[in-house]
Amino acid sequence: MLSGFKDFLMRGNVIELAVAVVVGTAFTALVTAFTSNIVKPFIAASGGDNVHGLSYQLVEGNPASIIDFAAVINAVITFLITAAVVYFLFVVPLKKISERRGKDTEAGPAEPTEVELLLEIRDLLRREQGPPEVDGRAGSPVPDSKS
Repeated sequence: MLSGFKDFLMRGNVIELAVAVVVGTAFTALVTAFTSNIVKPFIAASGGDNVHGLSYQLVEGNPASIIDFAAVINAVITFLITAAVVYFLFVVPLKKISERRGKDTEAGPAEPTEVELLLEIRDLLRREQGPPEVDGRAGSPVPDSKS
């Protein structure tokens, strides 16, 4: 049971996944810091004097009733930046690599059709049974007795 667990952990794709999660977490922190400290102040500045950024307070004096549009815009920008970086730094290069590998490899032999497989089976069965007999001799087939 432990050897199966060890095999699972030592597979290349599990290690690669763990590295991707760690790098993704660090990258998310970087993008969040960028959008929170650089992008969000510009969004909040466009909100005017009476509101805190692009937010609206539904009930005066109740801070829990604030609708913060800047936070939503910030989340969208964070997502778009993250998606763009993942696409351009990971997806595009890996796609190009896989295309290059595909051009270098030759196509293998085509799989045989059902008819070809059946013909091969027939020929193998004939070889195992030996040649048909004619009048007790091997060679040509025995004539049909009904004719």
